[in-house]
Amino acid sequence: MASPTPTIDTPTIDTPTIGTPDAGKGGVRRVRRQLPTSPWLFAAPGLLITGAFILYPFVSTLVNSLTDRRTLVPGEFVGLANFRELLHDDMFWIGLRNSSLYVLGVVPALVLLPLLLALLVQKNIPGITFFRSAFYTPVVASIVVVGLIWVWLLDERGLVNSLLETLGASPVGFLSDQWLILLSAMGVTVWKGLGYYMIIYLAALANVPRELHEAAAVDGAGAVRRFLTVTVPAVRSTMVLVAALSSVAAFKVFSEVYLMAGPNGGPAGEDTTLVMLVQRTGTGLTGRVGYASAISVVVFVVTVVLMLLVLRADRKEES
Repeated sequence: MASPTPTIDTPTIDTPTIGTPDAGKGGVRRVRRQLPTSPWLFAAPGLLITGAFILYPFVSTLVNSLTDRRTLVPGEFVGLANFRELLHDDMFWIGLRNSSLYVLGVVPALVLLPLLLALLVQKNIPGITFFRSAFYTPVVASIVVVGLIWVWLLDERGLVNSLLETLGASPVGFLSDQWLILLSAMGVTVWKGLGYYMIIYLAALANVPRELHEAAAVDGAGAVRRFLTVTVPAVRSTMVLVAALSSVAAFKVFSEVYLMAGPNGGPAGEDTTLVMLVQRTGTGLTGRVGYASAISVVVFVVTVVLMLLVLRADRKEES
């Protein structure tokens, strides 16, 4: 009689079920439905701030530009009358001229000089940290403090004219001549912005492969040729960014010219910029808020056009 075949019991392993706080009886997981408004609740603080301090003032300015509103008077709808008046306002054309000249004088300097400065401070040599901090110090300083320092330096009895008199030269009217006031303000803007754009260029230069410079050096390229053929093409997109940022900031200049030329905009108001004209026209108990809003709309349109021109020039260069 054949003996029964022995059976081997296979051990069973109980796999633990990973529980969740929402697991009910029998390990059935209950999925809590997310409300469709939850993302908006997280974005609400930022949207409220943007709406209160950006969107509402922007829409309010557009509406006011179509009215004859004053500081204490609501005003009535006048259509495009404020913009038609701008065409016959001499001060508006003076402000547009000065703001445009400011862009032409400041933007090329702020595109090129910070790049050269970044190339100098990029090298790791003893004491370079001190120079990086020194170059960046004007950025964190208040524009009012910086402007007053330069006013004291360029005054008729300031340090610069005192040195000129010591050397036998005649004093220079940095703060009394129409064009010298504008040039002095441009110098302050460039001096204060060098460190800021230098940091942007340093970040861009850190991504330039060292092998490109080494290959160009092997081919016999000098420092200037390596700068033009290797560095500039590598940071061209950053140069476009700097050009866009500096052009918008230069066209909206206010503090530097206001401190240098005074609240009246220099001799006979010849150094007035568009933003200074907005401040002068739209403030005070009798301020023409509607007319100042129309000037603000023009400033906005011109800055947008400047950015589009810079971007278009960049795309044309790429193609």
